[in-house]
Amino acid sequence: MVTEQLVDTGTTELNVAVGSTAGPAVLVLHGWPHTWRVWSKVLPALVAEHRVIAPDLRGQGGSRREPDGYEPASLARDLAGLLDALGEESASVVALDAGVHAALALALTEPARVDRLVVMEALLTAEAPPWWFGFHAVPGLAERVLLGREAEYVDHFLGIGTEREGAVPRDIRDAFVEAYTGEESLRRGFEHYRHRQLPLPPGKLTMPVLAIGGNVVGERLYRQLGDLAGDLTGHLIDAGHILPLDAPDELLEVLTPFLR
Repeated sequence: MVTEQLVDTGTTELNVAVGSTAGPAVLVLHGWPHTWRVWSKVLPALVAEHRVIAPDLRGQGGSRREPDGYEPASLARDLAGLLDALGEESASVVALDAGVHAALALALTEPARVDRLVVMEALLTAEAPPWWFGFHAVPGLAERVLLGREAEYVDHFLGIGTEREGAVPRDIRDAFVEAYTGEESLRRGFEHYRHRQLPLPPGKLTMPVLAIGGNVVGERLYRQLGDLAGDLTGHLIDAGHILPLDAPDELLEVLTPFLR
């Protein structure tokens, strides 16, 4: 069972779904255009063994709209403050897509706070970025162009991000559309793209790291992490980009033993 609550991190206010089960903490971070609900299919299994902490990232979903602070280092401070507010000295961190840069920043700046790190379907640097990276990165453009067409735009990315029929239940899809409807909601989603190319904090990943690829990123993230992580494992899943929704059972088969 999970319950939603607003948590003051000292840097912002995050909307967070928290599992009621006592156990080692697991912090799960969504991508774009998602909210914490992207983890809905895997949460029951994770909550059975862990205290799961699933925030909406800064400015997104039910979290407080902020005018700035979307660079990875600031997002890491949000997450450290979230752990403090919930009384957790450390947690394993599981991140998807745009959440990966925040997770890496936390692991590099506060390594004692991250027990294990799982990153999936993202790239540290994209050699040939897809068209929407540039579109989203232009300040003020995408949020004005897409106003009134948010549902169609979100549906496009949910469609290309999954391969299996019915992967995105209607209630989860509707939650995503609601989260990114309106010019300000769109802008705060795109702010994550406008700052994602900033350099990550210096250092090495000292905790065990698992890089999981689907059929979009594949093994490229694993290769990019080779010089950054000393204890690195890679795994491929034959499914679409949004692995928690498209392949929850296969994802849990990999996550569950790694997080124990």
